[in-house]
Amino acid sequence: MTSEAIPAGDQTWLDQVVEPIIDPARPIIDPHHHLWPVEGPIAYGPTNLAADTGSGHNVVATIFMECSAAYRTDGPEHLRCVGETEFVATSADWLAASAPDSPPIAGIVGHADLADTVHLDAVLDAHIEAAGGRFRGIRDALARATEPDVMMIAGMNPAGKYADEAFRAGVNRLGERGLTYDSWHYHHQNQEFLELARAVPGTTMVLDHFGTPCGVGQYESQRDQIFASWCDDISAIAECPNVVAKIGGLAMPDNGFGWHTAPAPPTSDEFVEEQARYYLHTINAFGPERCMFESNFPVDRFSLSYAVLYNGLKKIAAAFSDGEQNTMFAGTAARVYSIEP
Repeated sequence: MTSEAIPAGDQTWLDQVVEPIIDPARPIIDPHHHLWPVEGPIAYGPTNLAADTGSGHNVVATIFMECSAAYRTDGPEHLRCVGETEFVATSADWLAASAPDSPPIAGIVGHADLADTVHLDAVLDAHIEAAGGRFRGIRDALARATEPDVMMIAGMNPAGKYADEAFRAGVNRLGERGLTYDSWHYHHQNQEFLELARAVPGTTMVLDHFGTPCGVGQYESQRDQIFASWCDDISAIAECPNVVAKIGGLAMPDNGFGWHTAPAPPTSDEFVEEQARYYLHTINAFGPERCMFESNFPVDRFSLSYAVLYNGLKKIAAAFSDGEQNTMFAGTAARVYSIEP
């Protein structure tokens, strides 16, 4: 990633594929998007979010997911992450005042060093105070890339983090306080996530992005082999009743589908053809009541537009009952993150 903010999917390029909105009245809670200030690594602020969520689908609320944005630059080190929550709460207030027809940012998942048990409660208290009633949980990711140099966004967390007793105590503390734990990690770490879920059964844990099956570098030619082992891992993780799955985030450049470098973005049919098997296996493993469709914007915006993405998700969901679709598009997110639908 360069030091300058880069656009997440050129709009002219995205506009090459425009489709009628499928099932436009169905309510959607988007449980996973990011924001950055103008000096951030990706050019995506509240006006960009409003343009995407307002592109035709009935998005009724969104949830911000931490992305190391707008940290404080001074003060105690352990509290600097609270600057992100302050930034998002300010963005949410601005949207409510300046674009009242846009869906509200109704939830914030921030960051904390969960292994820092000395300061953890103070950090959580500061997030809660800064969020204006929106704070819902923490993502202290496990992601550790095997080949960071070939990835657009490479997680570089320490090896063995999932097994650290202080870290596990921090994840457990979230559950005690009624907060959720989100994890972003790679497919080769799914067993680590499984061990963590078994070790901390009292905390609601959210599996982001299907456990990120990689498709670049050494994994570029291994998609089918990875899919087979990934299926086994997902089925095992689904046996943990404290885990719910965010299903989306599979159009990141690091997933290796190559859409971000194609002459035109994919249609929703092309998206479904490539990715439906991941969604259907996860839904069958977890059940609709433990799955929620996510956008992961703007990172997935490098590959396709918000309108086309949700068209594709609705095509995948069409095999399920109307009630199950409502659950996956809004109900699970509302329940897990305590959002009024």
